[in-house]
Amino acid sequence: MILNTEILLIFLFFMVISWLVSNQLKSRFAKYSRTPLRSGLSGRQIAERMLRESGVENVRIISTPGRLTDHYNPLDRTVNLSPEVYNGRSVAAAAVAAHECGHAVQHARAYAFLKMRSALVPVISVSSRYMQWVLLAGILTIESFPGILLAGIIMFAATTLFSFITLPVEFDATKRALNWLTDTGMTVGEEYSNAKDALKWASLTYVVAALASLATLLYYIMIFLGRRS
Repeated sequence: MILNTEILLIFLFFMVISWLVSNQLKSRFAKYSRTPLRSGLSGRQIAERMLRESGVENVRIISTPGRLTDHYNPLDRTVNLSPEVYNGRSVAAAAVAAHECGHAVQHARAYAFLKMRSALVPVISVSSRYMQWVLLAGILTIESFPGILLAGIIMFAATTLFSFITLPVEFDATKRALNWLTDTGMTVGEEYSNAKDALKWASLTYVVAALASLATLLYYIMIFLGRRS
């Protein structure tokens, strides 16, 4: 079965790490959401100012339902901010809004890793839909039809590649956000440290996801090569 002892331990390990990082992210976000921003600007105003001062045009800033649902959509060129960030006047709201605008700046500057990530989206959309079924069928028929498992591994490899390409995209957006926040004096002293801390924990969620994907991919490759212990 696909969920034997080894892979179950891998899943449990990364599940615990992911829970710990996610818990820390929520805790830090809640803390910094209660820390007022000295300028008193809302997340929407921060986003508008960063885009304007970065020379980025034709990008809309909209409010999207949910909590921690903030993202940039390159297809319709929108910075989507959760209500807590869109209306918030806190350090957390400023950090998140600036980070998402960092992605808009990447798009405007044709940042290579963002272009690569966007190009992979159609492939990932198909792979994620059928990948688990192909992998399961491949393991069940590995002796007779090893090509099925190989196909599943290739699909999984695409999602792993996507996860790792996401890392520089996220790190760079955070760097752009923090540079702008400090260069404009939008966050100073402890405000800057808090914004940096919040974005650090957000980035760690992507690191954990990428490492979990890589570990699982290597496990499937070991099965294919017949090296299970």
